[in-house]
Amino acid sequence: MKRTLITLVFFALLILVWAALTGDLTCLGLDISLWSPYVLPPPSTVGHYLWDNTVNGKIPLSMLITLRRLLIGYAIGLVIGVPLGMIAARFRCVNDTLGMLALGLQALPSVCWVPLACIWFGQTEAALLFVVIMGTLWSVLLSTQNGMKNVPPIYARAARTMGSSPIHTLIFVTLPASAPFVVSGMKQGWAFAWRSLMAAEIYVSVVSGFGIGQYLHYGRELQRMYQVIGIMFIIILVGLLADKILFSPIESWLHRRWGTGKD
Repeated sequence: MKRTLITLVFFALLILVWAALTGDLTCLGLDISLWSPYVLPPPSTVGHYLWDNTVNGKIPLSMLITLRRLLIGYAIGLVIGVPLGMIAARFRCVNDTLGMLALGLQALPSVCWVPLACIWFGQTEAALLFVVIMGTLWSVLLSTQNGMKNVPPIYARAARTMGSSPIHTLIFVTLPASAPFVVSGMKQGWAFAWRSLMAAEIYVSVVSGFGIGQYLHYGRELQRMYQVIGIMFIIILVGLLADKILFSPIESWLHRRWGTGKD
């Protein structure tokens, strides 16, 4: 409760400072106004934009379109990345080839995939999904590989001593023991996928749906800073909610389960 209160007070103070610097607190005698509303709109303008476009359904609809793209691409990246990571951890030749490729591609900024996706798939949903998959795949592959490599060998030896087959040991011993690392990679993959999709939606204008990234793009094109900042808030909020509601509880449970968490 105390930590939540401190967090709320911190963000409330940030908004108050923002309001004071943009002339939103003139009624209280705090009229600093260092920037014009064109450069940095006040919180009230951004709040009105978010409220109006939430009530009329534009932002919720675009969020549904964006999240659908994100979940499909992220799921495909997981389905491909986890098995490849297991194979790379098991076979040295795969580690030296595919693992090295994954390490290099993970360092590649997600926006670099956008021109390639546009050339290969055109201005389509497939281009967006390709960028999301590329943003997810390599991080998940590397985290799965590193997680399985960090499992103490004594686990597998103990399982084999009790008669466990190699497949049984992999599925019921090695993979569960590496789960904290895999989930951390899934969390990182989600963050990369989210950033990848925003970059793709900004540059790829598909006719099948107007996502959050397109709102950010057209806010810039139309010089509506209140729209740009409002959409940025939504992007940040989605990232925070995904971490706090989905990944953090799973990570905490896995660390407690395997005795690697803090007491």
